Amino acid sequence: MHDVAPELIGATLLVDGVGGVIVEVEAYDREDPASHGFRGETPRNAAMFGPPGHAYVYRSYGIHWCLNLVCDIAGRAEAALIRALEPTHGLDAMRARRGVDAERALCSGPGKLCQALAITRAHDGCALDEPPFELRARTETPRIATGPRIGITRATDRAWRYVLDGSPFASQPLLSRRSRP
Repeated sequence: MHDVAPELIGATLLVDGVGGVIVEVEAYDREDPASHGFRGETPRNAAMFGPPGHAYVYRSYGIHWCLNLVCDIAGRAEAALIRALEPTHGLDAMRARRGVDAERALCSGPGKLCQALAITRAHDGCALDEPPFELRARTETPRIATGPRIGITRATDRAWRYVLDGSPFASQPLLSRRSRP
């Protein structure tokens, strides 16, 4: 999972041709008390225990959908939460879905991203390499900054948030950070 999560930075994620470049992700594994898989499999998180390369979609705070890419082969519930995209494809569709014009506001957070790409629970368990999804590998190695994850109350000290260094499309700036090529 910690190999996959940073590799997603710079990749392109599209849903029915709408999306952009992934600029921020967070890593979660079954040994992590902040992970949905920490207490075992349930109907809500079953996709997280499924095959790698599939979507785990859940509702956060009963309001926003959030998209994770399942990373683990052995059913250990490892996933990367897709937190932010730089919008590059289907901006008019994203603006209509989000009701905002500013590109920065379209996909700068996991709930915003899912609203802009029209991701719902119906996408839970879908393969990310089959329609409606398209996941394109990055073409160059970006500079990645790491820091603590956002919006959790457990395991807050882990630097498992990966951000395209300097991206204005990240959900929030990194308060403490480390950079790596």
